[in-house]
Amino acid sequence: MMFIDPHIHMCSRTTYDYLIMREHGIVAVIEPSFWLGQLRTTAGSFKDYFSSLVGWERFRASQFGIQHYCTIGLNPKEANNEALAAEVMELLPLFACKEGVVAIGEIGYDDMTEAEDKYFCEQLALAKELDMLVMIHTPHRNKKAGASRSMDRCIEYGLDPSQVIIDHNNEETVEEVLNRGFWAAFTIYPKTKMGNARMADIVRQYGSNRIIVDSSADWGVSDPLAVPKTAQLMLDTGISEKHVQAVCYENALAAYGQTGQMKASDWLDAPSADQRQMFNGNSVLRGQEPGIKSVADYVLIE
Repeated sequence: MMFIDPHIHMCSRTTYDYLIMREHGIVAVIEPSFWLGQLRTTAGSFKDYFSSLVGWERFRASQFGIQHYCTIGLNPKEANNEALAAEVMELLPLFACKEGVVAIGEIGYDDMTEAEDKYFCEQLALAKELDMLVMIHTPHRNKKAGASRSMDRCIEYGLDPSQVIIDHNNEETVEEVLNRGFWAAFTIYPKTKMGNARMADIVRQYGSNRIIVDSSADWGVSDPLAVPKTAQLMLDTGISEKHVQAVCYENALAAYGQTGQMKASDWLDAPSADQRQMFNGNSVLRGQEPGIKSVADYVLIE
């Protein structure tokens, strides 16, 4: 079984994570722009960060047979620095249309301040102008209210629900998100957000239509194998392989594939990973012996 992790912050992960992810069947990842744990202080730091998402990270993933995509956006937490946020907004159009960018995101609310709402709306307008998808970050506090307002804003700015992926859902938000026609993504994050047993219960209750499983693995205590582990738990507890394949692979491809930037042939027909290649003179191997890896070299771990 192949997997897509459509929300994982690989800039916070080691190259070894890419290796074990591929061995466990992950063939593609989407890396959303997010908060680094420390507030950035200049627009230049955002520019360098966005450049790494469309450059270095795509290369690093490719060296282990994983296709890397990303989303570009100003996260809600940092939208509260309005002077800096205005500068970052000028950068977004420069990166939003680059190769491998599949959405504007992750955007939305953190504390649901006026500044967050202002820059959320500006980014929705940009997505509408560019005819791009949107990835929504629902807040950790007041999640239900934040999810509802996020969807209201998307409709207000003329986005079709099929163009919007609402992430970090839980039992409080899932019914409204699905009923309103949006994609409902769930973050499998240890001890917080959504555990994999709870995720299995969601699929049993609501089925697999427009439901997406991701890890949101980042610099916190998180698991880059959350998607395949959740898939295995669902199979072990009697959920059909058809439903598991939908929520852990097919739905992410259907949602983000709307852009034309992401398609199954990207990994099914990909050439072997040539680890002799360099990115700006740098190798991921750090002096280790390079190899040429075909898909068959990545043995799936049962």
